[in-house]
Amino acid sequence: MAHTTVIRYTTRPEAADLNAQLVEKVFVELAQAAPAGVRYTTLRLGDGSQFVHVLTSEDDGNPLAGLPAFRQFQDGIRERCAEAPQFSPATVVGAYGF
Repeated sequence: MAHTTVIRYTTRPEAADLNAQLVEKVFVELAQAAPAGVRYTTLRLGDGSQFVHVLTSEDDGNPLAGLPAFRQFQDGIRERCAEAPQFSPATVVGAYGF
């Protein structure tokens, strides 16, 4: 059974570009590792400071935790944020191409 988590947060405006760069590095490593049963997307919302991550995994736990780029992204996340990350379990009702 797949587990989906949505993470939302707002960075400080001056930290938003750095945050996006760190996220991009996670996707590079994720593409190289290609873990089975993982679907992951990150959205940067209109004002540029708000981010939404959606992670779906067939296994319990965080399949990104083993990636060095993800650990680098997590280092300092609280300092980059104006609004701390909020984690919400979610149920996929429908999806197309995701």
